[in-house]
Amino acid sequence: MKKIFVTKPFLPKWEEYQHYLKIAFESQILTNNGYLHQEFEKQLINKLNINNISLINNGTIALELAIQALELRGKIITTPYSFIATANSILLRGLEPIFIDIEDNGFNLDPDLIDEIKDQDISAIIPVNVYGIPCNNKKIKQIAQERELRVIYDSAHCFGVKVNGESILNWGDISTLSFHATKIFHTFEGGAIATADENVKNKIDQLRNFGFQSDGDVIAMGTNGKMNEAQAAMGLALIPYIDEIITKRKQRFNLYIEYLKNIPGIKLLSIPDDVEYNYAYFPILIQQGFPLTRDELFNKFQENNIYPRKYFYPLITNFSLYKNYNIISKHKITNAQKIADSVLCLPLYPDITENDIYRVCKVIKIVSYYKRY
Repeated sequence: MKKIFVTKPFLPKWEEYQHYLKIAFESQILTNNGYLHQEFEKQLINKLNINNISLINNGTIALELAIQALELRGKIITTPYSFIATANSILLRGLEPIFIDIEDNGFNLDPDLIDEIKDQDISAIIPVNVYGIPCNNKKIKQIAQERELRVIYDSAHCFGVKVNGESILNWGDISTLSFHATKIFHTFEGGAIATADENVKNKIDQLRNFGFQSDGDVIAMGTNGKMNEAQAAMGLALIPYIDEIITKRKQRFNLYIEYLKNIPGIKLLSIPDDVEYNYAYFPILIQQGFPLTRDELFNKFQENNIYPRKYFYPLITNFSLYKNYNIISKHKITNAQKIADSVLCLPLYPDITENDIYRVCKVIKIVSYYKRY
């Protein structure tokens, strides 16, 4: 039986990628802000409707550089319901993450809980737009201004997402993107940092190149965060396809909605009316009323050669690293734990077939029908 994996990268035609590789080969500039790198930044600014962007070699380094560029100190409020890179980037910069719960009826950090954290040495908030669904930016922005906190949005999932026609990458002091191969838009590995502040942009560009300035002096403790030309080539080859990618993902997303609606104990992702979504993920929640637990359903899928993902599970605070550091939440994270224990992201990618989606949904329907009747 054919295996169905949770995701599969979209690739351009080989000749299209080869066209850009040839440019790099002929120039013999393979990294260090080459032609493809510069052209890719220009095209992203235009495509994403943002002011500035800095290309980075991966999304984790993008978060680290964002923290460094804003000269953050002390502690940062964030969510336990995210990929480990969100919190690791805070630790790697020598700061401490403070975890608060997610919203009662969503996946994102609950802004109403921010003011419960009274520590004086908090310098910033890192909210995560989980699955590409935007956070409550209005409330986060208000609280950040009142408490003089900086805001870095982890927007790893958010390529192309808009609210009321505006790119959410314009939110906060900085937004970071991931261009990992599992994302809807990728450069094999890769990432980017968006900011409206030209000075911050210039500082990031310096920090991603070891801290060098134009005269050759090193004036900051930077790192090697540069995107190479092979990565930029993939990005340039994929940009013309992004609308097609999102359209196809939307069609597959809606097929899932049609097949899975009204099944007791299965809760589906709800997209706010004002959001122009990118259909990055299709998470379902296994709740009371469904005859199997999340883990039992996960095992049932694997028996049928279907490989969804428990994403995000476990919570960041449940990883051994954070327990060993004794960095666990001192605040209730009840909602986050409940979601982590009940979530499954189903297979979704542009060329998944209707038959494949039917196979995935059939497992759920058979289990639901058989167990109830």
